[in-house]
Amino acid sequence: MNKNVGYAIALALALVAPFVLYPVLLMKVLCFALFACAFNLLIGYTGLLSFGHAAFFGGAGYVMGFLLKDMGVSPMLGLFLGTLFAAGIGLVMGMLAIRRQGIYFTMITLALAQMLFFIFLQAPFTHGEDGLQGVPRGTLFGLLDLGNDMNLYFLVLALTTGAFALIVRIVHSPFGQILKAVKENEPRAVSLGYDVDRYKLLAFILSAALSGFAGSLKTLVIGFETLTDVHWSMSGLVVLMTLVGGLGTLAGPIVGAIVIIALENKLGDIGSFLSRITGVEWFNSLGESVTIVTGLIFIICVLAFRRGIVGEISAWVKRSPAR
Repeated sequence: MNKNVGYAIALALALVAPFVLYPVLLMKVLCFALFACAFNLLIGYTGLLSFGHAAFFGGAGYVMGFLLKDMGVSPMLGLFLGTLFAAGIGLVMGMLAIRRQGIYFTMITLALAQMLFFIFLQAPFTHGEDGLQGVPRGTLFGLLDLGNDMNLYFLVLALTTGAFALIVRIVHSPFGQILKAVKENEPRAVSLGYDVDRYKLLAFILSAALSGFAGSLKTLVIGFETLTDVHWSMSGLVVLMTLVGGLGTLAGPIVGAIVIIALENKLGDIGSFLSRITGVEWFNSLGESVTIVTGLIFIICVLAFRRGIVGEISAWVKRSPAR
């Protein structure tokens, strides 16, 4: 019941947020929050660390941009085909990667993702280092103009909320319980008769498809797609979001995405504010030191808050005498 109340409050805040904050920034946060939740489904509940999720996120974004700009398809069809592309890549990559475990699984996903990175770098439809520019938003079924930020925001909110609800359902389903069993004790899951590799592959495909859905949405929101989204550093960024928010928690990746994206977009403003208050000019350079600041946050979380923000709060609540 408490979780349902929390979800209701979060949804209410999300409905009010675009009237207070910049809608495009909020939509970007929603896309990365969904990306982090999709990644958490694999690492947090199945125990598989992938460094190849940028291939799904950025690859689906490229497919989405190409279909909307060059083929003139509708946004909803573009979202579907982008997600389908990511699921297909996830199937191929997963079939190759799940043959190994641990660091070998991670390195296979990284190597395959980098292969796709160089394909997108050289493919004619991606325009190389220039990327896809000027991707149109179009309309929703010819009725709703998505060029309006508010219209698009509520569409993105509805779609990401539905995707998050799907993740919650997966986690709490019998399938999700088996994934947790695989993470906790894979040999025992095998001894109980479960086809562990099949469950791992299904989890990998689901995570890839949801990541591709998030990448397609981001292209629709921002209006362009570049090689940054398919680079291995994007895979590292989603790992950072998940760990900062709380690995293996439902709300943790969302909180982590909010923290990291807010730092990337608002750190310069925070530095200017601190500089005006303290008179220290060094704070003005914070906007150019986003990587350093996020790196420090990651180190602090690993050393002092290993469960992440949401994980530590949950643990504190459980230890509370009132609880």
